[in-house]
Amino acid sequence: MNIALFGGTFDPIHTGHVQAAQAAVRKFHLDRVLFIPTGNPPHKVRDRLTPFPQRFAMVALACADDARFIPSLLEAPTPDGRPRYSVSTVRTAKRMVRPSDRLFYLIGVDAFLDIPHWREYRQLLDLVDFIVVSRPGFDAREIRKVVPQDLIRPGQGRKQPDTIHLVHSTLHILAGVDVPVAARDIREAIRARLRVTGLVPPLVEEYILKEDLYRPRLGGKRQER
Repeated sequence: MNIALFGGTFDPIHTGHVQAAQAAVRKFHLDRVLFIPTGNPPHKVRDRLTPFPQRFAMVALACADDARFIPSLLEAPTPDGRPRYSVSTVRTAKRMVRPSDRLFYLIGVDAFLDIPHWREYRQLLDLVDFIVVSRPGFDAREIRKVVPQDLIRPGQGRKQPDTIHLVHSTLHILAGVDVPVAARDIREAIRARLRVTGLVPPLVEEYILKEDLYRPRLGGKRQER
């Protein structure tokens, strides 16, 4: 099986996430995409995220219409509140899949450009093949710049390839995916009592309204998440 790990805070999960996963499924013939909401993201330790059970519920609802999309608890919060790192998640996933399975790490290009700041990022690049979801007009050569040169196999051209071969893995660039929506913008729209129909899956929108997520609290105080 071809399996992709797709992590994020998903606060909330939106149609851009779903469209990126669908594009990856088509391009790379994925059998499963594991949507992995992170419990204690190390890069957002000072942010107030929506509680994990609610973010996981939204992910589960977003996955409901596609049997290939699986909500995953791989990065559920730990009792001691320790940060969850992607390199550990990948190592755990590799122990769970069969030797014949092919594992990918699905990630947006903006997140990938920050990868030199991730825990054990060189080991992460060695451990798993990446699918980097690019956006229209993005220069794919920027991706090469954040990858240590000693990890790139020699003899590759420097045009705009859709594949970068590393010593132990491969970076696949999924180009031209238009995702004109961000979770922050959705949260701000909901706080302003604007409709977000079409920006999040319908079941997720219903859940947000039912749980009254991201809305200002009574008395004029904004709801802090």
